[in-house]
Amino acid sequence: MTEKYKGPVVMRRNQVDGTTTDQRLLDSRGPSDWVHADPWRVLRIQAEFVEGFGALAELGPAVACFGSARTTPDDPVYAIGESVGRKLTAAGFAVITGGGPGVMEAVNKGASEAGGISVGLGIELPFESGLNQWVDIGINFRYFFARKTMFVKYAQGFIVLPGGLGTLDELFEALTLRQTRKVTGFPLVLVGTDYWQGMIDWLRDRALTHGTISQADIDMLKLTDDVDEAVAMMVAAREQRPSS
Repeated sequence: MTEKYKGPVVMRRNQVDGTTTDQRLLDSRGPSDWVHADPWRVLRIQAEFVEGFGALAELGPAVACFGSARTTPDDPVYAIGESVGRKLTAAGFAVITGGGPGVMEAVNKGASEAGGISVGLGIELPFESGLNQWVDIGINFRYFFARKTMFVKYAQGFIVLPGGLGTLDELFEALTLRQTRKVTGFPLVLVGTDYWQGMIDWLRDRALTHGTISQADIDMLKLTDDVDEAVAMMVAAREQRPSS
């Protein structure tokens, strides 16, 4: 059955439209329509922040986990995702994912089955819609920027498994926030050396050589194949955080 989420609203069958709220905002044309439409969009954007803040304000220590929506349950990376969810739960963390299938589902499943708090932050897309069945607290967003704020505000670090453009987007946004000191004490751990090493090599051999980044920027990315090591980095960062 065709199904699409538009924020908190679910549409099915012939009610599914072919565009997204982000697309209509960013692709708007015409000399004066924005004068009438955009001020009202601000209220919808505000509502997304209010809903997100309200749902997650008392979440407690949490780690955001990213990875491909295309990873199948028989892929070894899926099993790694489940392990990440279980071990973060055992360490006292809630997990936050994008709420979709693949690696996101695996992490949510591992956390939920281990009795932890499994959060999914969904996004309105023309595909991969809806939250996976292992999400215990779910919020569907219309706007990417509102959703991204929730990941960074309520997570104390990122664990990143193999993924595509969406995963890279979240990773490099967090890396930029660390570089500019918008967030501090925020570990970024890449799980899967075979997958991620080429990117690290490119950053060192191209970007660093050309002087567009510094070695300190690369050093913010921690690379491992060991889930226990990844979780230990999150625990260490939590223990170093000042109590609020």
